[in-house]
Amino acid sequence: MSPPQGSGDLVIKGGRPLRGSVVTSGSKNAVLGAMAATLLVEDECLLTNVPRIGDVEQMARVLRSLGAKVEWAGDHALKIDSSGLNSSTPDRSAESLRGSFAIMGALLSRLGEAACPPPGGDVIGLRPVDVHLKGFAALGVEVVESDEWFELRVDALRGADIFNDYPSVLGTQNLMLAAVCAEGVTTIVNAAAEPEVQGLAEMLRGMGAKVRGDGTHTVEVEGVASLHGTEYEVIPDRLEAGTFAIAAGVTGGEVEVRNARPEHLTSLIHKLRECGLNVACEGDRISVRAAAKVRPVTIQALPYPGFATDLQAPLAVLLTQAEGKSRVQERVFDNRLLYVDELRKMGAMIETKDRTTAIISGPTPLSGAKVRALDVRAGAALILAGLAADGTTEITDMHHVDRGYEAIDERLRSLGADIERV
Repeated sequence: MSPPQGSGDLVIKGGRPLRGSVVTSGSKNAVLGAMAATLLVEDECLLTNVPRIGDVEQMARVLRSLGAKVEWAGDHALKIDSSGLNSSTPDRSAESLRGSFAIMGALLSRLGEAACPPPGGDVIGLRPVDVHLKGFAALGVEVVESDEWFELRVDALRGADIFNDYPSVLGTQNLMLAAVCAEGVTTIVNAAAEPEVQGLAEMLRGMGAKVRGDGTHTVEVEGVASLHGTEYEVIPDRLEAGTFAIAAGVTGGEVEVRNARPEHLTSLIHKLRECGLNVACEGDRISVRAAAKVRPVTIQALPYPGFATDLQAPLAVLLTQAEGKSRVQERVFDNRLLYVDELRKMGAMIETKDRTTAIISGPTPLSGAKVRALDVRAGAALILAGLAADGTTEITDMHHVDRGYEAIDERLRSLGADIERV
């Protein structure tokens, strides 16, 4: 099974309530850090609950370009053997995947050197790597930037006290990967607390690392002499689970999301209930039933445990059906409201201010249109809009969505959606 890379547009005939049960895939943002961590050791590592998505295939190409062996060991398991690591510089495939920058910390720890182009990814605003580079420098790394490449070298990594100017998830993961075998203790202040950081810490402990404080904004890493291979189960994707939960409300349906961790979605669950939806959580299941009338709300996208920036576009679609004015404020990235123009093509009444705030008036009937997925989450939002719209919606550039959602059309079809690839 392979992700449907570039496999055509998505055509949706809206108006069908979603009903049934869906299983959440492994986390896109967690698995990329886990794949980078396998570079730390010469032993084989086994990752399970791995999503079959475009970003995983791209990261596999990056690891293979360094000499690692990466192969599927079942539908959702990856075996990675980095014993044959023969390079500290990936090929240019790393340019299109922001998560690939996590290899830098692992390569510094393993080889004492690393080189990489500036990371790519979605065009959702400035995402500088200053947090990474300043942290590496504090650990004793020489940082050289030339010809659009970062070159890093170090004789011996030394533990240090590091203050992050911003609680970057990828930056925190990268510094953890570099510090696990450094001499002494590294303390990362203003660290990201996201579940994806906690997941990497869990994997590193399974490899013999000493990591404490993950899930808080101060992470402490005590360097060890060596690490070993491990088997690690990737955490469920809270953003995918949240997308399906919102879809239930958008379509007027009722959906049970399984293999989820409700504690990772506290902010969304509170907002869905504030909108009037019925949300019940039991174990690893989140059941969502649509509201007779959707109430308007105000949301601010913030670092965890605040409302996830990756879920503000999908929730904005639900708010087009709320009775009144809702306010969405993006405080993580400076260019994350590009999807608004696409939703307007479908009839949404949204006013933007300062590129970071959207005022949504509703309820507004949505109509099918030809729209474009501009990034992973914007594409997911358009799918939800298409499910709720009257008529047919065609979504182009689906390769963005396929980067982060496994077989989303097939899974929505299992819930009753009229959706197909053409």
